[in-house]
Amino acid sequence: MESVDCVVIGAGVVGLAVARALALAGREVLVIEAAEGIGTGTSSRNSEVIHAGIYYPAGSLMARHCVAGRRALYAYCQERGIAHRNCGKLIVATSAEEDGKLEGIKARAEANGVEGMKVLTAAEAQAMEAELFCTSALLSPTTGIIDSHAYMLALQGDIENAGGMLVFHSPVEAARIVPDGIELDIGGAEPMSLKAKLVVNSAGLNAPDLARHFKGFPAEKAPPAYYAKGNYFTLAGRSPFSRLIYPVPVPGGLGVHLTIDMGGQAKFGPDVEWVERPEYEVDPRRGESFYAAVRRYWPGLKDGTLQPGYAGVRPKIVPKGAPGQDFVVQGPETHGVPGLVNLFGIESPGLTASLSLGEHVVELVRAA
Repeated sequence: MESVDCVVIGAGVVGLAVARALALAGREVLVIEAAEGIGTGTSSRNSEVIHAGIYYPAGSLMARHCVAGRRALYAYCQERGIAHRNCGKLIVATSAEEDGKLEGIKARAEANGVEGMKVLTAAEAQAMEAELFCTSALLSPTTGIIDSHAYMLALQGDIENAGGMLVFHSPVEAARIVPDGIELDIGGAEPMSLKAKLVVNSAGLNAPDLARHFKGFPAEKAPPAYYAKGNYFTLAGRSPFSRLIYPVPVPGGLGVHLTIDMGGQAKFGPDVEWVERPEYEVDPRRGESFYAAVRRYWPGLKDGTLQPGYAGVRPKIVPKGAPGQDFVVQGPETHGVPGLVNLFGIESPGLTASLSLGEHVVELVRAA
């Protein structure tokens, strides 16, 4: 059986960032991915937003790593020439009740270290975005957008330049905790067995189930998996907005918001649809509720201009109706298994937080 220092399971954006951080710290790293390439799952089905760190409870892993990760990500993009834009966003209130919530959102953001938040009058917001309807708004100047695939390619390049390797079409078939490491049986066209000193489970939607199948791992330490599907619709024609437009948040998500990609395409979503298993077809009939939601802040949206786009699935570890979840970065001090780190519930803002999460894992396993 071959031996390797570190194995990262999953080549999504967070797995790549973790593998990069480990490789740059001098570890021998192998990334194994069941799919045919990097970022084919949740990482390719999101809004491609660089989040400021506004909504998360102060002191939470989401808050800490979003703010630190956002600052690191802007610097990384500038250094590497990765397409991105610090366009800012407006969180818009459309009623007196929502007006009253903006100060609370601003206070939470500032508690997390988010810079530059400012409450605007309706006139001030509409001077920035002429097509916008609102009764007031909250400006987040540090929010932006990114070409997420270009970012993941840069992470892959860093891993390989530091001596790491990526292997695709390589699902984990079985895993065993042994006295001096973790043994992995890897399937695919060329099956192999490996023994690793350190394994990082960054399998996204599949991370809880994968952890439960590690022989010798205490199964009760793996949370249940729940799936909150987010549907997106795209806009036919040019976007009238230059910034991202978000409504006041709703339970389970941030509401049907407007984002723009690096090509200028406007898209709306994601909504929240709880599903039994990951599936990605967008039901065109959901468009009716999108029109109603978007017209609260963009009354000029014309009939027939929204088209089914794509869908993503949030890797939830709490059920519908439960209080919001935090990231779980679970190391040996929690589950008692040396050399294993599980990443559970890494939903949004996982992309923004990815560089910071990578550094967090390195610190966690420095003695491993």
